[in-house]
Amino acid sequence: MVARRGYGEDSVYFDHRGDCRDPAHHRNCPGRWRGVVSLGYGLDGKRVRKKVSGQTKSEVKDKLKDLQTDLDAGVRPVRGYTVEQAVTDWLAVGLPGRAAKTIEVNRDSLRPVLARIGARPLQDLTAADVRAALAAMAGMHATRTVQKAHNCLTRAIRHAEAQDLVRRNVSALVDTPRGREGRPSQSLTLEQATALLAAAERSRLQAYIALCLLTGIRSEEARALTWDHVDLDAGTVSVWRSVRAHGDTKTQRSRRTLKLPEVVVKALREHRERQAGERDNAGPLWQEHGLVLATSVGTPLDSHNVRRDFRKVTKAAGLGERWVPKELRTSFVSLMSHRGVSVEEIARLAGHSSSRTTETIYRRELRPVITTGAEIMDQIFTG
Repeated sequence: MVARRGYGEDSVYFDHRGDCRDPAHHRNCPGRWRGVVSLGYGLDGKRVRKKVSGQTKSEVKDKLKDLQTDLDAGVRPVRGYTVEQAVTDWLAVGLPGRAAKTIEVNRDSLRPVLARIGARPLQDLTAADVRAALAAMAGMHATRTVQKAHNCLTRAIRHAEAQDLVRRNVSALVDTPRGREGRPSQSLTLEQATALLAAAERSRLQAYIALCLLTGIRSEEARALTWDHVDLDAGTVSVWRSVRAHGDTKTQRSRRTLKLPEVVVKALREHRERQAGERDNAGPLWQEHGLVLATSVGTPLDSHNVRRDFRKVTKAAGLGERWVPKELRTSFVSLMSHRGVSVEEIARLAGHSSSRTTETIYRRELRPVITTGAEIMDQIFTG
């Protein structure tokens, strides 16, 4: 009597799909060779098995060896589990506490990669596959976009690795290729800024543009600003909120109270009067949120609509349409730097976590020559 196979023991057999023509070797029989590894019993009392298949007996034995290696390493691969499924699982449960917008951005970043390797079984994915997918993406996207996609893919596979679904993270073994040159950030000159403010007087974005350009607050902070945090008599604005998922500002130092330039105070007064008229016109359709910058019915501004309307203003100002709202903040830093304001003071006004952020992100706008020493020595020794 043949003893039953124990835990981890292999079984190899031929699965017929027709009449058996060769009982000894099954060389000409229709069907496939199968291999099975028994893993004991599950919580439901049913036997747990892992299966492989191939055209020849040798091929099945080789696959069983690889399967045993995975099992010895604690890996429990799922047949047919693809790269795209691994990404879907990571986005669904691997990013706890992240905003829906963040998850959507990660999904969009991975689309070009998944178009090439998404259908490939994760267990069969190689470093060469990842390298080829990233190289193809690099030919059409900026370096930063490729870096984002590579980072997301590595994190998705790491999540699968933590679930014992794959032996190693091949994406982590690949270097990110250099992509195309992205569009550099722009800054308005004094003449361009003046033209933009003049063109904005005929737009509903007048207060938004004046506020962001002349105080340097972020677009996400401006869109969340409420009248409770604006004191037009004192000429101050308190930045305490943003449109981020948690409602807080980007960093702790972003929570700040700023003195408003007279141009901004004037623009906000006119905007408040215009908003009162819109409230009366909307009647019961008005939704009160207390927002400084809102739609004609009081609802929060959408970033896409702001971007679209902002480009209309830049076009009217003769600047073209290749500008985005966040470059108002870049222009603020540029104009402050041009007037000789120190990096530390600019960082404090912009709400950066440190002056290093100001130097790193806005280094093209910061004054390249340190003139303080020369100015002081000229004062000392002149005459």
